Amino acid sequence: MLFIDKNSFISSLNAYIDPLYPVDKAIITHAHADHAKPNHQCVLATEDTINIMKIRYGSSCAKNFQIIKYGERIYSNGIYITFFPAGHILGSAQVLFQKKGYKILVTGDYKTISDNTAQRFELVKTNTIITESTFGLPIFKHPNPLEETKKILFSLEQNPDCNHLIGAYSLGKAQRIIKLLRELGHTEEIYIHGSIKKISDYYSEKNIKLGRLIQANAENAKNIKGKIIIAPPAALKDIWSRKFKNLKIGYASGWMIIKQRAKQKLIELPIVVSDHADWTELKNTIIASEAENVLITHGQEDCLKYWCKKRNINADALIKNDIK
Repeated sequence: MLFIDKNSFISSLNAYIDPLYPVDKAIITHAHADHAKPNHQCVLATEDTINIMKIRYGSSCAKNFQIIKYGERIYSNGIYITFFPAGHILGSAQVLFQKKGYKILVTGDYKTISDNTAQRFELVKTNTIITESTFGLPIFKHPNPLEETKKILFSLEQNPDCNHLIGAYSLGKAQRIIKLLRELGHTEEIYIHGSIKKISDYYSEKNIKLGRLIQANAENAKNIKGKIIIAPPAALKDIWSRKFKNLKIGYASGWMIIKQRAKQKLIELPIVVSDHADWTELKNTIIASEAENVLITHGQEDCLKYWCKKRNINADALIKNDIK
C-alpha cells in the first residue's frame, strides 16, 4: 500500500515532503536548503526547523506554519503523521505515515551516532522505509568524530603561528565542529564567517554551548593569528578568505574520506566528520526497522539496492521527477 509517489507527494493530503519548489502544503524534514525551500503556502515541521527557516529566509518565508512535536500524532484525511528525531541536525525529523495500519517511514537525512548539537536519532519500525543513501557505498565508514576533530588541535599545536580555516556547512556542521572542539577542551575564541553567526546564536539560545565566537571581518582579520576560523566550504577559495594570513585549509565532511577529493580541493587538513549515516548505519537501520520494502533516494541507490535484494528485501530507487 504505497500511498506516497516518487515525487514524495501524498495525494490524499495534497502535500509534498521536502518539495524543491513552492507548493500548497509542504512537510519539511529539516532546514537544509536542499530540503527546506521558501514560499510554500503551508509548512508542517518541528519548531527548530521552522525557526531556522525563518532565520535563513525571513519570518514570512511561508504563509502558514504548523509546529509538530516529536512523538506527536496528527490525523488528516485517513493518515496519521508522526515526527521522530533523525539526528542529522538540530530539529531534523523522520516522518512516519500510517494509513489503515500500513506504515511508511521517510527518514530524511539522518545519522544514528551521538551528536550533542542535534536530537538523538530514534529507531522506528515500519512496513516501508524511504531512506537517504548519501554515503551508500561500503567505502564510507565514518571514523570517530572526536578523533577527527583532534586533527585540528594537533595541527594548531604543531603550527602555532598558522590560522586554521576549516570549511563546514553553515547550518549543523559548523556548530557541531565548534561543539566538538569545546568538548576537546579548546576554550579560546573561535572566529566564524558571517553566514554562521545567526544560526550559531540560535543554537546557543537552545542551550547548546558553543563558547566565545567572533565574526571575522576585514577589520579584525589582520590581527588574527594562530586561531581557528570556521567558514562555509564556498568561502575557502573565495575572496573572503584572502584577508587572512598564513592559512592552513581544512574541510569537515564525510567526503574527505576520499583522498583524491581532498587533493583536488587542495585541502591540507581533511576532517572526516559527517552528519549523514554511513554504510554500516544505513544497513543496520534498514534491518532494525523490520521494513519489507525499501525505497532509496538522495545518493548511491544501486549499491544499497543490491545489498537489500541479496537479503530478500524488496528495494528500488526512488527517482523524483521535476515537479515545477
